[in-house]
Amino acid sequence: MLVFPHTCPAKHLSLCGVRMPVLEELWGPDVSMRDSRLGVGVDVRVCPDEAPHSPLWGPLRTPPVTCGGLSLALELPALIRQLRTAWRVRRGGPRGPERNQASTWVDTEKEEVKQDIEDRSTHLEADGRVSTGHAGVLLAERRGSYPLIDLCILKTSTQQGEVESGTRRKVKRLLSFQRYCHNSRLLRGLVPHTPGSLHLLDDDYLGQAAHMLSKVGTWNFDIFLFDRLTNGNSLVTLMCHLFNVYGLIHHFQLDMVKLHRFLGMVQDDYHSQNPYHNAVHAADVTQAMYCYLKEPKLAEQLSPADVFLGLMAAAAHDVDHPGVNQPFLIKTRHHLASLYQNTSVLESHHWRSTVGMLRESGLLSHLPPDMSQDMEQQLGSLILATDISRQNEFLLTFREHLDNQDLDLQLASHRHFMLQIALKCADICNPCRVWELSRQWSERVCEEFYRQGDMERKFDLEISPLCNQQADSVPTIQIGFISYIVEPLFEEWHRFTDPSLLSQTMMGHLHKNKARWSLLRYAHNSEPQAHSQAEKPGPEGGGGEGECIP
Repeated sequence: MLVFPHTCPAKHLSLCGVRMPVLEELWGPDVSMRDSRLGVGVDVRVCPDEAPHSPLWGPLRTPPVTCGGLSLALELPALIRQLRTAWRVRRGGPRGPERNQASTWVDTEKEEVKQDIEDRSTHLEADGRVSTGHAGVLLAERRGSYPLIDLCILKTSTQQGEVESGTRRKVKRLLSFQRYCHNSRLLRGLVPHTPGSLHLLDDDYLGQAAHMLSKVGTWNFDIFLFDRLTNGNSLVTLMCHLFNVYGLIHHFQLDMVKLHRFLGMVQDDYHSQNPYHNAVHAADVTQAMYCYLKEPKLAEQLSPADVFLGLMAAAAHDVDHPGVNQPFLIKTRHHLASLYQNTSVLESHHWRSTVGMLRESGLLSHLPPDMSQDMEQQLGSLILATDISRQNEFLLTFREHLDNQDLDLQLASHRHFMLQIALKCADICNPCRVWELSRQWSERVCEEFYRQGDMERKFDLEISPLCNQQADSVPTIQIGFISYIVEPLFEEWHRFTDPSLLSQTMMGHLHKNKARWSLLRYAHNSEPQAHSQAEKPGPEGGGGEGECIP
């Protein structure tokens, strides 16, 4: 229940069935809200002495005292504007007649919310926690017993540009009333939805981004371009679109506002400062997972629950990744390593964080408790399968199933195992992309490795394998990764698909990319030899400098 405080005696206006995240975020602690499983009532206390054409109510024909004669389809935007105006008047801001509300209410809202968010959002605190906004809830508190990664030696001062950029993205996501109209259960029947419509896509996402989404099932999908076109909201946008494509919202009767809240929380919990393990990587894995779910051999057997779990696991499989690996957490005695007893530390944290966000958002709260708990467990099983230390375990089991030809996808356990394999493939599929995309991902992951190595060197720790920039070149790391991790798994996936056109395309890219990395490694190894030969003293024993041969 939204209660608008006023000094005058109050009457009530009730608009059932709608929850207003825009107002909820904008208004301060004076505002209270009641959420009902049957709908959300909005009660607004107004002064009965207000004249019908008072500047507080502007274009409304009569003071909004009752619901009689009020068309929600026509008057709800006007009501929102007037509630905003009344709130500004109470705070001493500009009154309605002083501005053209019909054209400037969104701009005003943006400015005030941006200021509000900037006032309440702070830099990293001394204990490594981050303030999250209107409720004053810390990320660590949200996760309960699954605390925020707070490596003391990883703390860096947040750049002003990063703060402003993140704030702008949050403001854009919060302020779209058009998106809210699409999401609201109350207005769902008033907005025409065609089968091909993008329910959660606002004007920001139309045009080129919408065109890209029409080709989201193609293997050459450029996730970097898509992330730029969506203003850094690639994960939320992609997930909303795929849920719409599969009809998961209708099938599971999901609340659209809760879904958007959950996806926003997941996207925000990825660390944008990580070169590789960030929200763009999650969106890339989700897009690859969608391609794998469309494989004919899988698509014919998957249930809506399988698709839901597959997409959710792909989106959240690396949430809150600190940008360092498990051995680093163990050697620095991080609290997560102790919590999970040095076993699948990061993957367990990703899973538990996801469960915490699911429960906080209430996305599955309408489902029977046993069903929601089963989904949480299966989600954990999928995310834990991405632990690279368990690669051989899954590979051998997969190979045995293919050799024995005993995979029965009508069995739920076998379908779940194939979802685990598909997620593992999606997580390491970068070498199977076209060279332009594959090279970007390779450089990003190596940059993350090198950052960890620099920290280990700084704090006199043993430098982890592949993290020494002086000894481990990008081509060398990639060739080893392809040879020992990627190729064995994708060869078995190739067998499983019979092979499909997508599988043939991926294997073609994989072999070409490996050959290109081999050439680059040869060129990289040739440079020091040429340099040392050029620096050898001449016949007279002189010490010429020589030049590095490219």
